[in-house]
Amino acid sequence: MSFSKAISRLAAYFKRHGLAATIFRARLAVKRALFADRMVILYCDLVERRLPNVNAPTVLKVERLRALTELRTEHLQAMTSFWNPKLANQNIRERFEKGASLWLIECQEQLAGYGWTFQGSTIEPYYFPLAQDDVHLFDFYMFPDYRGQGMNPYLIGGILNSLTTGRGRRAFIEVAEWNSAQLSSLRKTPFRRLGSARSLTIFGYTFVSWTKDDTDARIDNNSESVSQTLETARSNEH
Repeated sequence: MSFSKAISRLAAYFKRHGLAATIFRARLAVKRALFADRMVILYCDLVERRLPNVNAPTVLKVERLRALTELRTEHLQAMTSFWNPKLANQNIRERFEKGASLWLIECQEQLAGYGWTFQGSTIEPYYFPLAQDDVHLFDFYMFPDYRGQGMNPYLIGGILNSLTTGRGRRAFIEVAEWNSAQLSSLRKTPFRRLGSARSLTIFGYTFVSWTKDDTDARIDNNSESVSQTLETARSNEH
């Protein structure tokens, strides 16, 4: 994100939420800026393992959207109102045009959160190439009133179950190392840790550095294809 976009988002947030909330958000933004390059990458085999059934109250519903025209006006407003609406609308439109899918979770017909998926590649440069049937999960957001209620694992579980097919596909997701809340949430899903990495894109070239840690040893030995992905990514470091 450019510096001008960051300032624009912060100014819009201040106008809507006031000084105290803006200071808290700014401190969080600084923390993100300092540690955003250290990411934990997680994976899930969508064929080799049988995903657990997702049980949730009937008031919750997960819905997949493939086009901007399928997004209800009130949901679009909710997704764009908490930062710069112009940039948010542009971002959503561009993702749909590239073929990404938007997944919504509703609670009693109210939008509680959302996340995106993209098959065969990624919207931004990634840590390693994805296969044609692989799926990238990214940019998940849960609205404040619905946090801490287990809705994010339910949303992710619903997505993974919907993506499971007879083909050899895998799902990948990443989260910043500093984001302990999101890491804790992902532990309640079928995702498992693949490794830690940093990336930097300069003039169209992406440089990736993998960090060896003890959690790498917890990769399922039966998931040979994922292990090979990790080794290939590490051997191709620039």
